[in-house]
Amino acid sequence: MVTIKPTSAEYANQRFDSEHLNQAVAALETDGFVVLEDVVDLDHIAIIRDRMLEDVKLLVNRPDAPFNWVKGNVQQDPPPFPPYLFTDVMSNEFAIQVTHAILGNGMYNAFYSGNTAMPSESRQPVHADSGQLWPNLRHAPPAYSLVVNLPMVDMGPENGSTEIWPGTHLDVTVTQSDGDIKASEAAMAARRENAPPIQPRVKAGSILIRDMRLWHAGMPNFTENPRPMVAMIHSVGWLPSGKPKFRRDSEPFLKHPVLEHRMEFVDEVDHISAPGGFEFSPESEK
Repeated sequence: MVTIKPTSAEYANQRFDSEHLNQAVAALETDGFVVLEDVVDLDHIAIIRDRMLEDVKLLVNRPDAPFNWVKGNVQQDPPPFPPYLFTDVMSNEFAIQVTHAILGNGMYNAFYSGNTAMPSESRQPVHADSGQLWPNLRHAPPAYSLVVNLPMVDMGPENGSTEIWPGTHLDVTVTQSDGDIKASEAAMAARRENAPPIQPRVKAGSILIRDMRLWHAGMPNFTENPRPMVAMIHSVGWLPSGKPKFRRDSEPFLKHPVLEHRMEFVDEVDHISAPGGFEFSPESEK
């Protein structure tokens, strides 16, 4: 796992030097993910975390609670309005520098959600958030979307750190046209021989960037405390997208010269009712 921590000079400039930037790009191209360590103010993280921990109690009690495959994983939107928005979260300069190096000019973010690993012994199936855009590929094309994850607490195997399968963004067997984003048992068995999955330890205040096509799975949280994590998605400009709702007073936090935030601004936002789950049924818990 490649982890890059900015030097004091890089912190001052809010930019990586060429060596660190090249390392980050190479990790994303080869492994499909990279960790940028200590790049978000921990006070900002604490403000978002504390609100998310309150909100998740409401989410799990919804009649249509937004579980992803299993009750151990809840889709959760952070509050999309002040005082819970910060530029080093929404438009982190280090993360943008890395994603821009891969996605190029015109990239945008049209996603602000996350997931919370609840205390549970259940796990998700191994899947890609989005498969290859084209079927019958011999070689994987460059990345078109990169997930920007911000853990709100230190995460590791004990509290449900996401299982990651290095290099699987280059696998061409999971495609959008198949209608199934889960990896097959045969494909997983072949990958385990040479590149088994890992559960990385990532500190709060760090950012994990991963290719949208990378295989991963939500894992059991064996502790007594929920593990919240925020997610954004940086995509190439030509990829279609929806527009999540943000309150109008959020607009100042969503301006950046390189990263466009494609949001719909409204008077009020109900971020508790907004998120929906993925492929959950009572049968999946049996």
